[in-house]
Amino acid sequence: MEYTKVNCSLQPDTEINREILIAELGDIGYESFTETDEIIESYIPSNEFSRDKIFNLSHNNYLNFKFHFTIETIPDENWNEIWEKNYFIPLIIADKCLIRAPFHHDFPHAEYEIVIDPGMAFGTGNHETTSLMISEILEEQLAGKIVLDMGCGTGILSILASMKGAKSITAIDIDQWAVNSAIENSKLNRIENLEVLFGGVELIQDNKYDFIYANIHRNILLHDMPQYCQALNRGGELIMSGFYLSDLVSIETRAKELGLQLVRYAEMLNWAVGVFTSK
Repeated sequence: MEYTKVNCSLQPDTEINREILIAELGDIGYESFTETDEIIESYIPSNEFSRDKIFNLSHNNYLNFKFHFTIETIPDENWNEIWEKNYFIPLIIADKCLIRAPFHHDFPHAEYEIVIDPGMAFGTGNHETTSLMISEILEEQLAGKIVLDMGCGTGILSILASMKGAKSITAIDIDQWAVNSAIENSKLNRIENLEVLFGGVELIQDNKYDFIYANIHRNILLHDMPQYCQALNRGGELIMSGFYLSDLVSIETRAKELGLQLVRYAEMLNWAVGVFTSK
């Protein structure tokens, strides 16, 4: 799949303005982001790219900042080079989990070591939401548990769940590239109890899970939460991220309507993770 890369420079260039722009770009279909000191680099499948949408976004008055953009096409074969160039470095989370790529040769050691070849999928641990999710999973007792990973991306959360002793994991994503990436990464990490499926929340059907992970955009979480709730075993946990701390109120309100209770939350650079349990 060919991707289009849109380079955005902001005025004024602040952390909160970058977060707002990334969220807005996510709303119009952009899948992955990397940041340098000068710009935000955003990626979208070329067949979904619309110059009009990015132009209209850059001229919307509701943004309290301006941004300018340039566009380039990224062929399939260049993606891993892009990740290397943009400093996908070995990462330690919570002093327990190492995330590295196959091309890394110098890295520290940790209790859990996950090898990720990101391809076009989201989830290297470098984004705050992935890091928050991993930190929560590291604290869970997963031995013998049944896990669902919605919007699995590279499969990184599923792989960690397996390493922590989960009995079985189902990973679902609406992007075929992500599905392929998760399958390949499960092989890289010798994971044998992970099933990766292409599709959305409709694939849950009548299945039940002890833990459900969903690191997805806020609007999708709010829409799909009833299905998550129905699929969660009594006493199970639903762990969600992909939203800002300011969005936690709306997430918690919807969860309460469905009979879920917020157990705890954490935040990192204005991103949040919430852990909910069935009553």
